[in-house]
Amino acid sequence: MSKAVIFFAPGLEECEGLLVVDILRRAGVDVTIAAVGGDRTVLSSHRVLITADAMAADIRPEDFDACILPGGLKGVENLAADADVRRVATACAGAGKIVAAICAGPTALAGFGLLEGKHATVYPGMDDKMAGAVCTGAEVTVDGSITTGRALGAAIPFALELAAQLAGKPASDRVRQAIVYPY
Repeated sequence: MSKAVIFFAPGLEECEGLLVVDILRRAGVDVTIAAVGGDRTVLSSHRVLITADAMAADIRPEDFDACILPGGLKGVENLAADADVRRVATACAGAGKIVAAICAGPTALAGFGLLEGKHATVYPGMDDKMAGAVCTGAEVTVDGSITTGRALGAAIPFALELAAQLAGKPASDRVRQAIVYPY
């Protein structure tokens, strides 16, 4: 069974984070929600309290097959400023593991130097914060081990792509059918 860590920081876009967790778990991926900011309870951008499974400081990159960053402007600012998120994302990328981000999240990956020369997508109007990346404007972009999603509207296809990468296309297709996506 593949294992993924997703970092939740105060101000995250809860739908981008929770949709990814839900779809990956439905596909059979072992997902750990890691809290950033010193408290296991994270307040999202729309005031939803989420209790994480672990603290970011306790995450060992060697224990995971994927590292995922959701969006939300304040959440991404907190992710980008966190040394543990940088440590795990950089180690995962260096090991060729899946590193993924959605909405404003890819700007944190760019800030970590992980998108140099990579094709990626980001929330519209944030291309200038994607130093080194070739911005596609696509709903979901995969370039090697880097997967990016454009915005909340792309959260389901983004999560299904990650499910295919981590659990296989049959598992992703099974989840797609079960959630009746698309209509």
